[in-house]
Amino acid sequence: MASVPGTPTLPYELRFDAGRVCLDLLATGHPGDRLGSPEVLRAWIVGSGLVPVGTPLGHADAGWVGEFRELRAVVGALVEGQLDARPVHDAVLVRLNDLARPSPPAPGVVRAADGSLVRALDGRPECAGLLGAVARDAVELLTDPVARAALRRCAGDNCLLVYVDTSRGRRRRWCSSEVCGNRERVARHRRRAAALARA
Repeated sequence: MASVPGTPTLPYELRFDAGRVCLDLLATGHPGDRLGSPEVLRAWIVGSGLVPVGTPLGHADAGWVGEFRELRAVVGALVEGQLDARPVHDAVLVRLNDLARPSPPAPGVVRAADGSLVRALDGRPECAGLLGAVARDAVELLTDPVARAALRRCAGDNCLLVYVDTSRGRRRRWCSSEVCGNRERVARHRRRAAALARA
């Protein structure tokens, strides 16, 4: 399949396993800032499901990167405040509300070349609408007592990622069993092997 101009095709180390799109945006800040270019932001927008695959995003520029970084900081302040049970300055709430106001892009259904029905946007996605979709997700997360109570920090060493724990019994410990969970298992194995070697 030919790529659509302005649509990202390169793989990036982006994560989409936090359980909410606003938390997936937070994940782009660890380790280090992963939203380093419009191309990476375009890949994140598509990977997060904000727009269908193949949506032209060539107009997403460095200004968009700055806007998404600002939203990430706002969401991060609110989520961290929630996890640490500390109040967040009202200016942060006002900014999230401002970012949530624009309407997200309206999805529609179109017929693909093979006759199947696929999702498409009703017009070109704009930055404010995409920010609005992510900001609204944060509003929903932070105002839903059940979802808010399921917020967790990863227990992995040096991992700052936050996720929604939907596991049975709410016993999930890591942002990803394959990433931080595997690191913990390897570290535990090495500690046991070292202890046996010393014995």
